[in-house]
Amino acid sequence: MAQNALEEGKKFLAENAKKEGVVTTSSGLQYIVLKEGTGKKPKATDTVLVHYRGTLLNGKEFDSSYSRNQPIEFPLNRVIPGWTEGVQLMKEGAKYKFFIPSQLAYGPFGAGPDIGPNETLIFEVELLKVR
Repeated sequence: MAQNALEEGKKFLAENAKKEGVVTTSSGLQYIVLKEGTGKKPKATDTVLVHYRGTLLNGKEFDSSYSRNQPIEFPLNRVIPGWTEGVQLMKEGAKYKFFIPSQLAYGPFGAGPDIGPNETLIFEVELLKVR
């Protein structure tokens, strides 16, 4: 199963990279800008306030601050590497969609009951505030 997820993720990211508007960074993180922001850009050491929705490649939502109607605040250097890298590209008010390869997410361990080993994750993230 873990090997399957890894292969599916690689295949998805290879196809996704060809889509218009998708940017791939040197680490393998992919993103598309849904809405540009005009505010402050965070550093890895900043605390940020965000709204987000996380889904698996099959479209299953595994977490969402929107469904709780409660944005979340956290130090940017205390989350998965894909978030630390990606959110630093944003300005306050921006909304991005991130396609995070497993090595920048939870890797071979997965997380909780919904995120299996080597899963590629998709997050829509709205940067509300840099503190």
